[in-house]
Amino acid sequence: MNNNAPIGIFDSGMGGLSVWQEIAEGLPCESLIFFGDGARCPYGERSREEILRFTVESVERLLAEGCKMIVVACNTATAVAIEYLREHYPQVPFVGLEPAVKPAALTTKSGTVAVLATARSLEGELFLHTSAQYADRVNILTAVGEGFVEIVEHGEENSPAAEQAVRRVIEPLIEKGADKIVLGCTHYPFLRQTIERVIGDRDVEVIDSGRAVCRRVAQLLDNFDLWADEDNEPKFEFMTLADDDYLDRLIFRAYGCFSEEETEEDE
Repeated sequence: MNNNAPIGIFDSGMGGLSVWQEIAEGLPCESLIFFGDGARCPYGERSREEILRFTVESVERLLAEGCKMIVVACNTATAVAIEYLREHYPQVPFVGLEPAVKPAALTTKSGTVAVLATARSLEGELFLHTSAQYADRVNILTAVGEGFVEIVEHGEENSPAAEQAVRRVIEPLIEKGADKIVLGCTHYPFLRQTIERVIGDRDVEVIDSGRAVCRRVAQLLDNFDLWADEDNEPKFEFMTLADDDYLDRLIFRAYGCFSEEETEEDE
């Protein structure tokens, strides 16, 4: 494997850019290819069979581009497909996502934490296993972020409709005593400002997994001796199954949170 080969990052849509940003900033010598499906987003309420098929198709596309590692930057796809991917592509290092229950459980003062995710993620073995480890010491509330993915996909995070949708989900969790709110979908960090506006001056912390994923990518680069050369000039590429307008919005959003790097476009 060419160490200067790119790391592939996959999501159902634009949400995985919250992970892309952390990796781009945290691992500045690494080239990245981001694949945002777009055409079939959201995945959250699709059947397990569909999600598995979509994920495998996306992984195959990234491997065809020569990716040395793949980050499944989609909590739903991770919940359904990560074990299948590791079994069927044993030569490929995979990084998956799961809600950051552990740091929330270890730092809560109220003894109640809330996890926002898609229905499929909340049903996944990873989440259920992790939650079970802390269920005897903290109260774990769960909620589906109804409409959150669609709001982010349409770039409406700061709209009145977004605040209404966030308030409907967040307020009941705070009323039940949650002082940690875990964002268990990579789309949700784009709603962080709106979520924090709804929280106001209440002592509630919002937690996501982006930096933890970057740290895990770095660990695997170490484990597999895959670090890019220090003088490597990283390239960022973007791919989608959706149309050119979606690709343009994908790139625009990426560079809204990270800039001054050369972009290569690929459909």
